[in-house]
Amino acid sequence: MSNLKILITGAAGFIGSQLAYRLWKNGVHLILIDNFSYGKEDNLIFPDHSFAKEILHMDIRDRDGISRIFKENDIDYVYNIAGIAPLPDCQSNPQEAIDVNLIGFVNILENARKYGVKKVIQASTNAIYENEVEFPTIETKFNPPTLIYPNSKYCAERFAESYCKTYGMNVTCLRFANVYGPHIDCLRKQPPFVAYMIRELYFDRTPVFHSDGNQRRDYIYVDDLIDLAIAVQNGIGFDAVNCSSMKNYSVNEMYEIACRIMHKDIAAAYADDAHYWEKYPELFHGAYQIKDSILKDEINKYSLCDNTYAKTQYGWSPKVDIEEGLASVIENETALLSQIKC
Repeated sequence: MSNLKILITGAAGFIGSQLAYRLWKNGVHLILIDNFSYGKEDNLIFPDHSFAKEILHMDIRDRDGISRIFKENDIDYVYNIAGIAPLPDCQSNPQEAIDVNLIGFVNILENARKYGVKKVIQASTNAIYENEVEFPTIETKFNPPTLIYPNSKYCAERFAESYCKTYGMNVTCLRFANVYGPHIDCLRKQPPFVAYMIRELYFDRTPVFHSDGNQRRDYIYVDDLIDLAIAVQNGIGFDAVNCSSMKNYSVNEMYEIACRIMHKDIAAAYADDAHYWEKYPELFHGAYQIKDSILKDEINKYSLCDNTYAKTQYGWSPKVDIEEGLASVIENETALLSQIKC
């Protein structure tokens, strides 16, 4: 058993739970918290271990509760994975998104400062690059974001940098590309694309894609992400690191691979961009409404992050290619879907 004590927030989510399982297998003593606004107990149950009775139901904004956790435990590292990410949730309730993604994170930073945590690793996002036009995007040069979610993460990075410069602390912000892997959530109102296409294919339904399916995103397999998340424990000071495969794929390419793996021959349907947002009428309330161009760009955005810095600084390289990764997700998700009606 390792002597390390690690706190993971958002531990009942897709990424947080997978990180917890890896660290548990490494013998690390874990303290897990989640307020279960997005996390699910199912994510905490693995073939050889369940975290369901070990996790604390707590919000990262709980000043007294978070302070007590830090005070009562000699925590070495903190992984702050908790947050609100979906665009509709952030744009329709910006106060809540900023309260969690920024104020909650500062609560973690301040307690890490007071109680001498070696390092905080913050879940950031490649959505920060939403206004960038030069690809692949690099950590040190980009146009600031526009929307609530990436702005909340961008501001969180600025506070992380402030704590590092002011107090000599160590914080790494990992800018995740589109993360996929086992336990990716198929039950959400609008699931991540990978989960959605697998779910529809499993039930022999016709998936509906938006625009023409040629929009390209970069993807990172969750095990590769966790490798980097562990590697950056050694970083000093403030750091922002892209976590990406440095390869991108179109919706149509991803769907073709999934169909081949699942032995399905179902032609996808295509809908206008606006169709995607009809499920979120709250986005269109108020005298000033979100611009159509913003929503169109969100559907059609292109992402490709440079991972050179992660390779040179931390000796990390992604190991799982898209075919192997999708095959693993499909195996896991179809097993779950056989028991759960989505």
